[in-house]
Amino acid sequence: MKYIISNEFLTATISAHGAELTSLKSKSKEYIWNGAALYWAKHSPVLFPIVGTLKNDLYVYEGKQYSMPRHGFARDCNFKIKSKTSKEILFSLQADACSKKAYPFNFELQLKYVLIGFDLKITYTVVNLDSKIIPFSIGAHPAFALSKNINQYSLLFEVQEVLKSFTLQNDLASDNFFEIELKNRILPLNYNLFANDALLFKTIKSKKIILLENDVPQVSIAFSDFKNLGIWTKLNAPFICLEPWLGYSDIVNHNQNIFEKEGIQIVKENCTFECSLIIAAL
Repeated sequence: MKYIISNEFLTATISAHGAELTSLKSKSKEYIWNGAALYWAKHSPVLFPIVGTLKNDLYVYEGKQYSMPRHGFARDCNFKIKSKTSKEILFSLQADACSKKAYPFNFELQLKYVLIGFDLKITYTVVNLDSKIIPFSIGAHPAFALSKNINQYSLLFEVQEVLKSFTLQNDLASDNFFEIELKNRILPLNYNLFANDALLFKTIKSKKIILLENDVPQVSIAFSDFKNLGIWTKLNAPFICLEPWLGYSDIVNHNQNIFEKEGIQIVKENCTFECSLIIAAL
């Protein structure tokens, strides 16, 4: 089932399946990719309790192996509605017998969407309902629609920097990287950037990126709570994914201990973890 929130400027549609944002539009423009299966049948999935790929799709916790698919299972689960008004909605996913086969922890994952003017604020909350520490990663994966050729688009970063993108090897993060030097904070987009899959930035100074169409701002994403970033598209696909993360794929030589995974987050028993980002229509 899909739910709609709106204000005088924007309308957002969110599916209970995956608590996934499927549309964000103004009176004249749609900002989110339509999910056509020809390229990618999703819009903005929630990545939890891992981001990226596990080595051999496995991790080890207390001496036992657990299997989990790429980007975790939350994006394929049905969330419940905890509250809703005309301008905001709160989704909840709690551990059950099925989730514990892959992730043996008692948790609640909350997704809150709030419209404030031309901004959509998305808040991710992980609640530890267990008597032990919970390890997790969490990330966003919004795909922004491109109505023109990708060469007419560029990304304007918050600060001037040299980006270090780690290359993927069998979907895992290798030790190899290449550098991308921004010119006046701008990264022109083209499909060659993604010849070897996504760009993976383990560290990034900029905490806000603006998507430009022929140098005109279209939409921005601000992510001060997130340490890592992925950027991705597919060949000839009319979208660009700007993905703030806390965590990323296993490194190629990882020992599969979940607590020793690069980028892993921890929430202590009876505690709550929260982070948020803002998508702004410009």
